[in-house]
Amino acid sequence: MNKNIVVAIDGYSSCGKSTLAKALAKKLHFIYIDSGAMYRAVTLYFLRNNIDLENDAQVKKALEEIDLNFHSRDYNSHILLNGEDVSDEIRQMHISENVSAVSAIKQVREAMVKQQQKMGKSKNIVMDGRDIGTTVFPHAQIKLFMTADPKVRAERRYKELIAKGEEVTLEEIFENLAHRDYLDTTRKESPLTRAEDAIILDNTELTEAEQLNFALDRVVPFLEPA
Repeated sequence: MNKNIVVAIDGYSSCGKSTLAKALAKKLHFIYIDSGAMYRAVTLYFLRNNIDLENDAQVKKALEEIDLNFHSRDYNSHILLNGEDVSDEIRQMHISENVSAVSAIKQVREAMVKQQQKMGKSKNIVMDGRDIGTTVFPHAQIKLFMTADPKVRAERRYKELIAKGEEVTLEEIFENLAHRDYLDTTRKESPLTRAEDAIILDNTELTEAEQLNFALDRVVPFLEPA
């Protein structure tokens, strides 16, 4: 196997990036890194501490006080915010409504990208996010860009949140995803865009098994001995 293989998976919200990334990491025995969870954890800290996103000094101080770590159980990635497992809380709707604004801050992106690049220096990893193949790992061996019909994405996210007991409507989810798409694709710092060498994976009508096989077919050639 080649050393230090990086699989970069980018794409829109609720396209199943983390589902595919976790399944791929498990199949290949790679490390899964959920970059989106990092931004969500920062968002949670900012909300808890009433950080003014327009105040550079407050943002800088807050980032210095944030310690993020991952631990894995059965290939499920759990994120620790200053020692607290916040894996469930960061998936709640109030975080989803604020994460794009926090992610757009230059200081935040620089801090997270630095951490992400450090994680990928010595291990075979699968990382999903918005700018993994364009900014974090522009030289990743495999780049996938995931997309799906907006209505299908909203329905998937709605079912996920309802299963967790959240009181939301499908319309709220659809509007939230549309707003996040706009913010993610138009922000100044590392906007969501497909890398020129990224392979498009439209999973609107694909099962989880089918999308995994699609990804494996693209990754396996890089694992063969040189």
